Amino acid sequence: MIARYSLPKMTHIWSDENKTHQMLQVELAICKAWNHEGKITNKDLSTILEKAKFQLDRIQEIEATTHHDVIAFVTNVAENIGPEGRFVHMGATSSDILDTGLALQLRESVDCLLDDLQNFASICKKKAMETKDILTIGRTHGIHAEPTSFGLKFALWYAITLQNIHRLQKVRTEVVQAKLSGAVGNFINTNPTIEEFVLKELDLVAAPVATQIVQRDIHAHYVSTLALIGSCFEQFATEIRHLQRSEVAEVQEPFGKGQKGSSAMPHKKNPILSERVCGIARLLRGYAITAFENIALWHERDISHSSAERVILPDSSIALDYAIHKFSYVVDGLILHRDQIEKNLWLTHGVYASQKVLTLLIEKGFSREDAYALVQKLSFQAFQDKVSFKDILQKSSDIQPYITSSEIDSMFSSHQYLKNVNYIYERTGIDV
Repeated sequence: MIARYSLPKMTHIWSDENKTHQMLQVELAICKAWNHEGKITNKDLSTILEKAKFQLDRIQEIEATTHHDVIAFVTNVAENIGPEGRFVHMGATSSDILDTGLALQLRESVDCLLDDLQNFASICKKKAMETKDILTIGRTHGIHAEPTSFGLKFALWYAITLQNIHRLQKVRTEVVQAKLSGAVGNFINTNPTIEEFVLKELDLVAAPVATQIVQRDIHAHYVSTLALIGSCFEQFATEIRHLQRSEVAEVQEPFGKGQKGSSAMPHKKNPILSERVCGIARLLRGYAITAFENIALWHERDISHSSAERVILPDSSIALDYAIHKFSYVVDGLILHRDQIEKNLWLTHGVYASQKVLTLLIEKGFSREDAYALVQKLSFQAFQDKVSFKDILQKSSDIQPYITSSEIDSMFSSHQYLKNVNYIYERTGIDV
């Protein structure tokens, strides 16, 4: 991932330095396992553990000749150890080291993303509480519908984020699958006890059946889950973008001192971070497609997935980490224009109460068809004449015999539209 969309912690997890470090941990665990089996002496193991290290520039130098990254790595480690380095990689194939090391990286990556999501959830929960009693117009199809609590927007995001945390926790139980069963997965040059020892040492689990590799449906699940989470953040960001439009102007992203919105128009304050999150979500969905295509490989394994994974696994992880951080900043510092929220609530002259009128007329004995036709006519009159729907109801001879003035007043009470918010919050797990 380009530096512009990369944060230090996740970038380190997917760095060449950390990848190679994890590979070395696997190799050293294998040496410990062979020592446990009596194949490596205590003295030789002590030397290996003391001297084992790597130099990335030297690995690259060797790979320029071998054209094989794992051979270059093993050669460099053995150079640093000396004669005892001959035991490094004993009984293993390259993918034993790569896939087991990758499992360690994926676990770190998932844990980083889980921290991100927990932080975002706490921000949404706080915002939901702060805005619970703010009445705003709800919109369907982009058109005014009925009033609702502004806090329910944040409560929705909180609930979705909890779902995403659960999804990612499920993925975590899968990505820790690893293997040390050799070139075609049949333990012909090693022992199952070696795999058991190493995976216990690294706190990983064995893939029930492996070929030369851990099967790529696991990695596709990881990337597709990241794409799903990214798409949820696109949903959240799209709401901010719509609410910040000049014609709506109910919210505004944080705008720092000295920040500029346009090179040509000094007045501009654009929802650039929300737009960036939407763009990153598109990348994540593209990576998911590639991850699915990596599942079908030839026989016990080919290498067509490898080149793609070198891009999609780091990029998807780093990009989502960045997107969550940026959007957390947006939501935490989101500016609400409460006067504009109130103004927009009445922009359509109170016709939002139409369903309440419809329901009450039906209760009074109207057929649904007759009630609907009457309320629609009066609603359209409010639009056309730009007058209060409430006033029209109060003066309508078609309404007055059936609905009292006090009943009409109650239809426009904010309490009517907020009375069940606490119930929804409690169901979502937000304290009220």
